[in-house]
Amino acid sequence: MTFKLGAGTGSFSALLRASTVAAAVAWGAATASAQETVKIGFIGPLSGGNAQQGLSARNGFQLAIDQANKAGLPFKLEAVILDDAANPQTGVAAALKLTNDPQVAAATGHWNSGVALATIQVFQRANVPFIVWGAISPKITERNNPMISRVVTTLVNTNEPLAKWAAESVGKKIAIVSDTSDYGFANSQNFSKFYKAAGGAIVAAEAVPVGTTDFRALLTKVKGSAPDAIYFGGVVTEAGLVRQQMVELGMTIPMIGVDGFHDAEFIKIAGSAAEGTVSGIVKEKGNPQLEKLTKDYQAANFAEPATTYTKNAFDSANILVEAIKKVGTKDKAAIAKAIRETQYDGAMGHTSFDENGQTKLPVELELRTVKNGAWTTR
Repeated sequence: MTFKLGAGTGSFSALLRASTVAAAVAWGAATASAQETVKIGFIGPLSGGNAQQGLSARNGFQLAIDQANKAGLPFKLEAVILDDAANPQTGVAAALKLTNDPQVAAATGHWNSGVALATIQVFQRANVPFIVWGAISPKITERNNPMISRVVTTLVNTNEPLAKWAAESVGKKIAIVSDTSDYGFANSQNFSKFYKAAGGAIVAAEAVPVGTTDFRALLTKVKGSAPDAIYFGGVVTEAGLVRQQMVELGMTIPMIGVDGFHDAEFIKIAGSAAEGTVSGIVKEKGNPQLEKLTKDYQAANFAEPATTYTKNAFDSANILVEAIKKVGTKDKAAIAKAIRETQYDGAMGHTSFDENGQTKLPVELELRTVKNGAWTTR
């Protein structure tokens, strides 16, 4: 028996082609829907007195994630952004939330050293790679936890040249005022050591809890030691109040410190008393990646202005993404190892890590002074 194909042949071919196309579309849709979602966490102070630093870092992190997704990846990135409120307990709760989620491949976080010191053990125990983008206590990387790395230099790198400059240019007698946090203690300890080595003398040293608002009695006591300047070892809110109350008490001497209070909010809190305050920060060196980030950040229309930590979190996110692209998502220890092997040219410059996970980025100190209500380069 034979079959004769007549006028229906064209219709049959068209139907076959349509079925093939529909199957391909369905397969493509299924493939797209099956694309793995990889979560990357961010933790920082998004509320409270240090929120400006955390919000600007969050924006840099989010920008990096958005750009990576647009560039095309074998997986889809999802940002998980959490607030640590500059509080160790809140930070630990956020770290536990991230590490209890099996889809979180890695994370970056923290501006406050006390918070980072509380959470790094959580990430270590959970075997989740973690990059510190802002906290600068030397203790964070000195134990060489293999899951922990840091893109920012430590407070030792800024306190040493600041102390030498102060001994040469400010005077040989300085009083120290700080908070009692790990950050405040480490700043005070390191500045004192380097200042004494440079020939200076610490004539008074006082520390108070974070959240203190009235420093007048303490400052009156310090005033009696006739220092050439006050070194403040804490962060923004307390620094602004100390400077404001110094001027109220007729203390016209300078206040100096490292980058813990180098922030526009410090000037708002201290008001006109902020004039003449000096902060020693890591000098930013221009490069094509930083220029591009600046333009992209402006184009993204974030509500908050960029700070020095925007680029830190931006680079941290990109380093995490590159490590995951290199080794995949299943072996988190392999991701941590890939991070340690990083040779990354980003907005911060060339990032690589030493055997403890500490960045090897070289440091050049830049002195910034409040002049006419704004931080300006000396």
